Amino acid sequence: MARRLPGRYPALVLPPPDTSILFSPLQVGPLTVPNRVWLPAMVTWLSNDAGEVTPDITQRYVRYARGGAGMVVLEAMGIRDVPSGPLMRIGHDGTIPALRQLAADVHAQGEVRVIPQVIDFLKIARRDPVRALARLEGRYPGCTGWSEAELRERLEPREWRDYAWGYRQQIEDLSLAEVRAIPGLFAAAARRARLCGFDGVELHFAHAYTMASFLSATNARPAPYGGSRDGRLALALEVVAEVRREVGSDFCVGCRLLGSDDVDGGSTVDDAAFFSVSLAAAGLDFISVSRGGRFEDCKRPALGQAAYPYTGHSGLLCMPTREFPDAANLDLPASIRAALRESGQSTPVVGAGKINRYEVAEAALQGGKLDLVGMARGLLADPDWPKKVLAGQESAVRSCLYTNVCEALDRKHLPVRCQLWMKRPDGGMHPPG
Repeated sequence: MARRLPGRYPALVLPPPDTSILFSPLQVGPLTVPNRVWLPAMVTWLSNDAGEVTPDITQRYVRYARGGAGMVVLEAMGIRDVPSGPLMRIGHDGTIPALRQLAADVHAQGEVRVIPQVIDFLKIARRDPVRALARLEGRYPGCTGWSEAELRERLEPREWRDYAWGYRQQIEDLSLAEVRAIPGLFAAAARRARLCGFDGVELHFAHAYTMASFLSATNARPAPYGGSRDGRLALALEVVAEVRREVGSDFCVGCRLLGSDDVDGGSTVDDAAFFSVSLAAAGLDFISVSRGGRFEDCKRPALGQAAYPYTGHSGLLCMPTREFPDAANLDLPASIRAALRESGQSTPVVGAGKINRYEVAEAALQGGKLDLVGMARGLLADPDWPKKVLAGQESAVRSCLYTNVCEALDRKHLPVRCQLWMKRPDGGMHPPG
């Protein structure tokens, strides 16, 4: 029986889940997604140093699929064939057989759709002040004996940052040839995703990584890949065009995009709306909206550790904790969706950020704030959230506590788990069921 929502949603009627928008299908480009519950990409660190599919990765994603989400987005996979620790890779054709089997194993669970997120990232080094000063000694004789105050005063801003936080490559460091190679890398990864039998691909244009850095207002490159909004957007449009040439129009292609950088001088939701309209017109089938997670405001790492982009204010906004209200980031997808509709485009928008109650998700859909409900930590805590809610058993859901224990594990490149999971006899942990 339908019921009116109290509190924040007095004008909306909450229908039984089986007649809700949340559990109705949606056309996303060439795909029909069976329901609007969308699992955004979350790095698991369950791969190995070769970036391969492991039994633990297969178990994790099969478990999500069994729980009833309409879309499972696999964790970010590197598009370059370079060492990147236990992060999955799709940077060479040798990855295809194992990824094809992973796609088949997930599809075997039912109507669920599954796509990989593909990412490019720049070089980063651990904080090593001894080595950093040794490199600077030729330019600043005696700098190894300076105090930190003297170093900060005398070094150039970039030199100070690389000393204090550890070396980090920036998009301004890339040659024009290196920039122009990036679309081909994304296109090759998308081709592999199609050969693997995935239902589409998500291009990672968010957070602290290469593509988001080009889109950001912090981009200090000159034209043609910096300066104005159009200049900052140019590489993303080239990526989309090259991917479309490689996979055709009948393969679902979308992107993960920042609704806001949330750092000084960074892009705003107005920038994101402009980018979204242009990217949708260029051929993207969906826009998945995130926020923050930038290097510009991250905390200084401990000695021997690398900078982590989710330790500052922008990172907190990216993964809102228990102190934040439900649907804390909903204004961002709502603004982007409104801009798309005003431009005459029906491109679906995914919103995320502390949405893991049925009434919150359904109210956002009824209110036209988004088209698909991104639920990362909520589904990590209980992969059966969709099945339980659809069956009218929301009280049985193991609800996320939003303490970000999972994020703390990610920061250390340890296997990402939820603190609510049951312990195995061997001391490990696994998702319920």
